[in-house]
Amino acid sequence: MELDADDPVADPLPASATLPVSVVEALPPGLDLLVARLEDHARAARGAFADNTLRALAADSRIFSAWCSSVGRSMLPASPETVAAFIDVQAETKSRATVERYRSSIAALHRAAGLPSPCADEIVRLAVKRMNRAKGRRQKQAEPLNRGSIERMLAAETPRRLHRRILEGERETPLIALRNAALVAVAYDTLLRRSELVSLYIGDLEKGADGSGTVLVRRSKADQEGEGAIKYLAPDTMAHIDAWLAAAGLASGPLFRPLTKGGRVGSGALGDGEVARVFRDLAVTAGLKLPRLPSGHSTRVGATQDMFAAGFELLEVMQAGSWKTPAMPARYGERLRAQRGAARKLATLQNRA
Repeated sequence: MELDADDPVADPLPASATLPVSVVEALPPGLDLLVARLEDHARAARGAFADNTLRALAADSRIFSAWCSSVGRSMLPASPETVAAFIDVQAETKSRATVERYRSSIAALHRAAGLPSPCADEIVRLAVKRMNRAKGRRQKQAEPLNRGSIERMLAAETPRRLHRRILEGERETPLIALRNAALVAVAYDTLLRRSELVSLYIGDLEKGADGSGTVLVRRSKADQEGEGAIKYLAPDTMAHIDAWLAAAGLASGPLFRPLTKGGRVGSGALGDGEVARVFRDLAVTAGLKLPRLPSGHSTRVGATQDMFAAGFELLEVMQAGSWKTPAMPARYGERLRAQRGAARKLATLQNRA
């Protein structure tokens, strides 16, 4: 599982997060009253939270349950000392973001059971501070895919050549290449997260007179209630989409689909975990010399950096990436700002740059 800084699975759970019924299976026996509370809470909140949130909560609860069982401690209710000890142990091998998510899940578990959260205790806060001092608060950033890298990844199959091959009736039209080209092009233009990319629908596309287009993003990490947002698609990106849809014979349903080894197009949406694999395959094929392989958020980071490099203001970048706070886009552009900052200007004045 990827844990990019901007990844929804890596973020702490919302304060109101609840439990799916499956989490109850992680509880030790003999807790009939608490189990009943959890089951009631899970049924009452069904459909209120994103699948990623519920999957993370279920997985984290099982991890905490297994650890408590192995050391002979109570999982529910858990004492602050138990949670602090759990954090200390997990911090030895897990990322800071993952351990923070564990803490949020433990707090959500107690709230759902009608119990006070042990995570607010000072001993737990001290365990978190201890972890932060040891590991540092800085999270690993996804390797950026800037426009130059995107162009190289798309260069092998231009929209014009692909359209020609389709019109000529070539039976071996490489569907996977068409789909992957459309995926990376859309990802760069929209700055969407991987889960949002695979949730796009063909019916939500609209083409303009100049060849550009827009797409409705029905739901996102920052829009859990589904107000929706419109994202711009450049003409060359629309050409990639048209090529993919024409070759796949698609007119409705999910925009990006899985493909079988025989080249058959699936009926459901592409899994969000496949986005990173597609980006990595394209990067390797294009011969990109990157410090690290791309992740599912690499186009989001790269497009953000390109916007800052072009001189766009922070608020414009926040709107493009649907950020509600400036912390993450500002961090994506911090190296560029360092290159343009006072130290660089001083070095230039001193003829050292």
